[in-house]
Amino acid sequence: MSAPAPESSERALRPSAVRPRRLDELATGLGLRVPADAGGTVLVDLTLDSRQIGPGCLYVALPGTRTHGARFTAQAAGAGAAAVLTDDEGAALAAGSGIPVVVADSPRVAMAHLAARLFGDPSRGLLMVGVTGTNGKTTTAFLLEAALRAAGHRVGTIGTIGFRLDGRALSSPRGTVTTPESCDLQGLLAAMAERGADAVAMEVSSHALAFDRVTGVRFDAAAFTNLGRDHLDFHRTQEAYFEAKARLFAPDMTRRAVVNADDEWGRVLAERVRAAGGVDLATFGFGAGADYRVLGFEGTASGGEHVELDAAGRRLDFDIALPGRYNVANAATCAAMLDLCGVDLDAALPGLAAAQVPGRMQRVPLPAPAPRIYVDFAHTPQAVASALAAVRGRTIAVVGAGGDRDRAKREPMGRIAAQHADVVVVTDDNPRTEEPASIRAAVLAGARSIGRAEVIDGGDRRSAIARALALAGPDDAVAVLGKGHETTQEVDGVRHPFDDTAVIAQEWARLRAGAAEDDGVRPGGVPEGN
Repeated sequence: MSAPAPESSERALRPSAVRPRRLDELATGLGLRVPADAGGTVLVDLTLDSRQIGPGCLYVALPGTRTHGARFTAQAAGAGAAAVLTDDEGAALAAGSGIPVVVADSPRVAMAHLAARLFGDPSRGLLMVGVTGTNGKTTTAFLLEAALRAAGHRVGTIGTIGFRLDGRALSSPRGTVTTPESCDLQGLLAAMAERGADAVAMEVSSHALAFDRVTGVRFDAAAFTNLGRDHLDFHRTQEAYFEAKARLFAPDMTRRAVVNADDEWGRVLAERVRAAGGVDLATFGFGAGADYRVLGFEGTASGGEHVELDAAGRRLDFDIALPGRYNVANAATCAAMLDLCGVDLDAALPGLAAAQVPGRMQRVPLPAPAPRIYVDFAHTPQAVASALAAVRGRTIAVVGAGGDRDRAKREPMGRIAAQHADVVVVTDDNPRTEEPASIRAAVLAGARSIGRAEVIDGGDRRSAIARALALAGPDDAVAVLGKGHETTQEVDGVRHPFDDTAVIAQEWARLRAGAAEDDGVRPGGVPEGN
C-alpha cells in the first residue's frame, strides 16, 4: 500500500504516492550509522529543506556556507520528520531533538542512494540521456527532447529553463538550478515516469557532479559538449572544473559517452574513457577523425541550418531551426547520443526542424522596419564568440558580465564581442551585489583593447537595449546576450522583473512612436520614403 506524498510547494518534484520503506531496508550496504532502535522507522520522503518537512520525512542536514542544517533539526522534528541524516558535526547539533540521528561520512552520497531507493530507482526504467559542458547543455537537451518526441517517446526534460514533460512546463520551485539536488531529482524522475514519460533528457552541471546530485542515476548516454572558462569562482582551476565534468563518464554513471573531438578537453576526456574501458565511446565534430562528423552545413530560408552528417558511416541530411556552427555541433551531439541508444534517426531527426529553445538564439519578432533581433544566454567568452559567429550581416552586440562571479572573464567577454561585432554596447548583466559601473568598466576595457568595433557604454540594461535598437538599420542584426530566458535581473542583491524579449518589444515600440513624430526618420537613421 502506498502513502500519499507530503504536500509542499514543490509538489511537481514528487510522484502522487510513495511506498513507505523502512530505514534499515533503505540503508542496507551504505555504511550508515543507524541507531539500534531506529531501523524500523518508516520513511515516505526526504529533503534538505526543513521548511518542506512532513510526516514520515527524512531530514538531511548538511553543513552550509553560513550555518549547519542540523541546527534546524528541532524545527524539522516538530513538523513530523521521522529521522535526520547528517555528518559527525551535525550529529552533535541534532542530539536531543527527539528523532533518530543517522550519521554518514558523506551525507550527500548517502542522500542520493537513499533517494534513488525510496523512489524506486526511477532512472532504471527510463531512457536517460544527460549533457554536460560549459556551453550547449540547454540547447542539446531541448534538441534531444524534440528528436525523441518525433520518434514516438514521451519525454521529460530537466535543466536551466526548468522541468518539462512532453514539451509542457511543469511547475518548479523558485530559483530552480540546472540540476536539482538528488532528493528532488529522484522524486522528479519518479513523477515523470508516473505521468507516462519513458525518456528523460537532462542537463548535468559541474556543481551537480561535485555535489553528488546525480549519484544513483544511471545514464544510457552522456555527452560532453565543450569546456570553456566558467564557474572558476567555485572550481578555482580549469583542471578542477574538468575533473568535475569527467565524473559523469565513469562506468557507474553512464553506459555510453559522446565526446566533442574538436574540443581540447574533449580529446583528453575521450582518451581517458577509452583507456579506462567499461563505457562505449563515440566522438562528434567537424574533423576527419570524428565518429559522427559534420560534412557541411548551410543556412536555410527560415534562418536555421541544413546539416550533412556522417553518422558512423551513414550519411544523413536534416534541418535544424537554430542558426550557427555551434548549433550544428549540438545537433550532431544529439544524433550521436540517440543513435548509440538505438533510437531510429530517420524518425527522430525531422523533429529538429522546428525545435526552438527559449533564450538560445531566440528570434524576437518585431514589425518592419525592425532589424533581426536575437536573445541568447551567452555568458562566457566562448559562448559569446559562438553566438555572434552565427549572426550574419552588420551586428550590434549588447553584452555584459555577471557580478560576484569570475572576474577574470570580464575583459575577455568584451574582447571577444569586439572581435565579432561591428558595434558593442556594454551593459549590466546581473550585477548582484557589485557596483554595475565597475563591472562594465572591465568589459569596456576588453572591448576597446581590440580597436576594431565601435564600443559604447550603454549603462543600465534597458537603456543599452534602446541604444542598440536606435543604432540598427533594417538590414542589421542586434544580439542581446547574457540573460537569455531569465525573467529577472539581480541588482544590489534584489531580483527585479526583467525579460530581455519583453524589453526589446517595449523599446522598439517606444522608438517607433518617437520616430513617427520626428520628421519621418526611422530607427537606424534611414529616412522614410514620402
